[in-house]
Amino acid sequence: GDLGPFNPGLPVEVPVWLAINLKQRQKCRLIPPEWMDVGKLEEIRDQERREDTFTPMPSPYYMELTKLLLNYASDNIPRADEIRTLVKDTWDTRMAKLRLSADSFVRQQEAHAKLDNLTLMEINTTGTFLTQALDHMYKLRTNLQPGESSHSQDF
Repeated sequence: GDLGPFNPGLPVEVPVWLAINLKQRQKCRLIPPEWMDVGKLEEIRDQERREDTFTPMPSPYYMELTKLLLNYASDNIPRADEIRTLVKDTWDTRMAKLRLSADSFVRQQEAHAKLDNLTLMEINTTGTFLTQALDHMYKLRTNLQPGESSHSQDF
């Protein structure tokens, strides 16, 4: 699409790839998203720790955006190290919840799960593990069915 015109000193919204490219060439200063603030991220982290379910994140790409912006424009982001730590703490809390949910899901032999408020990166992090675990459980269950003539241990 069309971008611009760019006027010096006036903020303009552009795609992240372009903003990072311009920043690398020292042609702009990046303004972090509104949610990338220490106070707001502390609230998000604390809420995530309090709740049993997954809380909505400020962006479906919060992890990716944080990594990109802090890698390429940390000099434009106030308290960048604290932001990095808060996002990592939130990520760790959410991953621990996801592992506990997956463990509970497998132990209770559920057939389906509802994954509200998870980002694609979070789902992809455990997707392979969970599908393999369910596949192994299915194979174990079918091999242990009473009256089955085959005693195969196909894993």
